[in-house]
Parts: sequence; C-alpha cells; structure tokens
Amino acid sequence: MKNIKILFQALLLSLFVVSCNDFLDELPDNRAELDNATKIRKLLVSAYPESTHALYTELSSDNVDDAGTSNPYGERIDSQMAYWEDVTETSNDDPLGAWESAYLAIAHANQALAAIEELGTPDNLLPEKGEALVARAYGHFVLVNVFCKHYNEQSSITDLGVPFLEDPETTLNPSYERGTVAEVYEKINADIENGLPLIDDSIYDVPSYHFNVRAANAFAARFNLYYQKWQKAKDYATAALGSNPANALRDWDALGNLPRTTTVVTNAYIEDNSNLLVQAYTSSMGVVFGAYYSGARFNHSRKIADEQTSLAPLPWNPTSSLSTFAHKFRPFNYAATNLDKSLLYKIPYRFEYTDPVAQIGYSKTILVPFTTDETLLVRAEANIMLGLFDAGLDDINTWSTNFYANPGTVTLADVNSFYNSLDYSSGTNITQKKELNPKFTVTAGDQENLIHYVLQCRRVLTLHEGLRWFDIKRYGIPVSRFLIGLNNAISVNAELEADDPRKALQIPQDVVSAGITPNPR
Repeated sequence: MKNIKILFQALLLSLFVVSCNDFLDELPDNRAELDNATKIRKLLVSAYPESTHALYTELSSDNVDDAGTSNPYGERIDSQMAYWEDVTETSNDDPLGAWESAYLAIAHANQALAAIEELGTPDNLLPEKGEALVARAYGHFVLVNVFCKHYNEQSSITDLGVPFLEDPETTLNPSYERGTVAEVYEKINADIENGLPLIDDSIYDVPSYHFNVRAANAFAARFNLYYQKWQKAKDYATAALGSNPANALRDWDALGNLPRTTTVVTNAYIEDNSNLLVQAYTSSMGVVFGAYYSGARFNHSRKIADEQTSLAPLPWNPTSSLSTFAHKFRPFNYAATNLDKSLLYKIPYRFEYTDPVAQIGYSKTILVPFTTDETLLVRAEANIMLGLFDAGLDDINTWSTNFYANPGTVTLADVNSFYNSLDYSSGTNITQKKELNPKFTVTAGDQENLIHYVLQCRRVLTLHEGLRWFDIKRYGIPVSRFLIGLNNAISVNAELEADDPRKALQIPQDVVSAGITPNPR
C-alpha cells in the first residue's frame, strides 16, 4: 500500500523545484505563497513526521520474545526487525517510511524558515520560527538516534551521522554527506537553543499537537540526557514539569478504573493532560500491540511481563510478582493457541479508508512522544548522574507512588539491597537487571543501582513505544532474543552484544542506492 519514493526525489520534485529564469519566476501551479503567518502556520502542521520508527525499535528491543515458527501471526519484516537484520521487506513501519517522513517534516520546517527570512523575520513570526527550528531539530534527533551509533564523547567525532538539512533544496541533484554524529548533535543543540525561547503557546488552537513550550522543554531535556549534558537535562525537565511535578503526572488511578476495553482505555490515555505532544502516524502498532492475533509471534509476552517489566518485582516488593496485588494500570493478558500478549492499552488502532467500497486504506495510530511522567524520569536520571542521589530518588518516588498502587517511599538502602541481590541475565534465568556498558562513567554502588532502577521505571512506563531501544544503546545493554518452543521451552535464539554495530539500524536500501553511505556491518 505504500507509495515508496526515494526521499530526495520526492522532496525535490514535489516541493522545492525553483526557477532558473524570468519565465519560471512565476509559480507554475496553485501553490500558495508563504507570505503571512496563517500560511506559515498551516505549513508547520506538516513539520512533524507522519511515519514512526517506534514499531521497528520496539521489536528490536528486549521487550519482545519470539513465539517460534509454528506461530503464523508474524511477517518476515517482523523477524528482520526482531533479529537486527537489514530490512528488505516493506510495510507502513519500515525504515524507509521513518527516514522519508522525518526528512519530509524537516523540509517543511526549512521552507517555513526560508519564508520567514524572506519576510524579514518580523516579530509576529518569531513564534513560528521557534516552532520550525525545534521541529527541525526533532526530525534530525529521531534520525540520528535510529540510524546511527549513540552519541558518546569518544567516537562520535568520527561515527557516521545523518545529512543535516538546513535549507530548502534548490538543485535537482544535490549531493549529501552524512557528516558525524557529533556534528549532528551540535546542530540539533543550536536549533533547540535558538528556537525554544521563541515559542509562544498563544498561536496554537491545540497546543499538544505542536511543540508548545512544555513539549519543547521536554524534548530539550531528553536530547541533553542523550547528549550527556546532565545539568541542562535537569533544567529543561524542570521547566517542562513546573514547581509541583506530582500534580502534572498522568491520572493512573482514573485510567486503571476504566472499563477494560481497548477503545475506552486508549482514548483516555491519549486525551490525558500529562501528554505534552500528541502525534498521529501511519502505522500498524495499534494492531500489533492490541487484542489481535496480528503480530503475535514477536510481542511482549507474559514471561517478559512477569520477570522483567509490568509485573516484575521492584525494590518495594522484592520477593513476589506485582500480579499478586492490584496496581493502577494493570496489563491485559491474552493467552491462547499462538497468542501470548501482555499489553498496556495505550496504542490506539484506527483505520483510514482510501476506498470505502473496496475496504482498503491505511492503519493509523496515535503516539505520545513526550509526557510529564517520562520527563520526570529524565530528571531523575540526570540527578543521579550529577551525584544528587536523594533528588533522583525523590523524583522516582514521586513517579512510582503515582503509577503503582502501594509502593510506599523507597530508600536508597532499599534500592541497593534489591539490585545487589540480582544477577544479570544468564541463559533463560533472567531478571530486570541488565548488564550496563556505557561509554560514560557510572560508579558502582549507589549510582549504578539507582540507574538500574530508573531504567526499569522508564522501561515499564514506555512499554510498546520503542523508547527502550535508546536506553539499550545509551547504556550498552546486550539483548538476548528468546525463543519460546514446544511446551513453553525457552532458549536464546540470538544475541546482540553491547557495542554491536547493528544497534545503528541500517539506512534504507533505496537511500543507499541514491548515494548515501550505509552503516558498516
């Protein structure tokens, strides 16, 4: 169903072909000139990607098991993603879609910036300039973190980045260089710092559909966490959260008390005030992480839920599964022949008909890239990395007492006792504690145990959203792909090492064919 095009051809031929003589100086079609704020704002609606990497990165992570070849509810592309192969199949969730969509969003942001500059950058267009800069930064942030090695101070000055586009294209066959990860991060940082102060929520009818002030600060916090700028990550997170974060978090009580039906719960999830940015995507994620057989071969199983994620023990309940008592956002468990899914209902499924008579169209979903809950955990991690252990633990306690039913206040001694008692994954005897191999210093003892705790909290919070993959990259966490065989026998079918080059997902073959250097393998 996808109309697959090479990114740059699509951009050049449909958006930015410009005149080279007086005759062509007049617009040859009905495109509106971007000569006022209203038109520029309408263009900026398209400065956000409409395809997502989230299914790809979620299937690549340790949040899924392989139910085996006897399970017919899995596509070849799912297997390629789950086993870190270079993807050759196509779907709404393939890497080409994520690549093209991000660059198309960047192109719209650049066109808005060019129009604002042509108008003399008047004061009344500064909020639009701010949104365009932050949106451009976000598009590149997605690309560099999906398709490149993670940023680190040792090798990012030479690690392959992604082309950073700062101007509308004006030539038919431009040449692009990938640059380095460090260079991309520097330019993202400049766009954030130049754009964020200009953002003004008063220009938006629905602020959560745009990079409003709080959403932009949450993005800046996550970016700086990934950039290892701990103090800046903390400061931006605080700006997004306000003076009383507990009052800004999701109402998990209300969500957990809703009728346990997919539509009711997912609608409530995406409408909550804790959502800082809400975006619609063309994706089958709502089916894969919904009450359907589709996607059942590679999915979040009850075994993972019990041992590692939503039902796993935690420092305040170290000896038994959380399933032994109710907690606020209980997982929905599905067990049947060729069906083993343990799901948190937050990924809605929608269908957009392109031909209602023929009953064909596109699967859609709605994701929440930034929330107050996740931003609070960003601040917690930043505090821990700054050596402010009490402040970091206070943030985690604020989050956990809101998310879980009866966690109580966890002390540093509780955290140390719990994580010191766990071993890393070994064979099929797995726990939530993972081996950490970051390219920055994490000190053994209090700091390392608190990092284990905050990574676990984020893993549970962002289940099904694809964010776990980036923690795996940042902390050099190995991944074992477990195969569930006959009689539920568990074996390790493949492993991804701490610094495996496949953690930089391969750029699409169509883009390689257009002349962009592929990732080394």
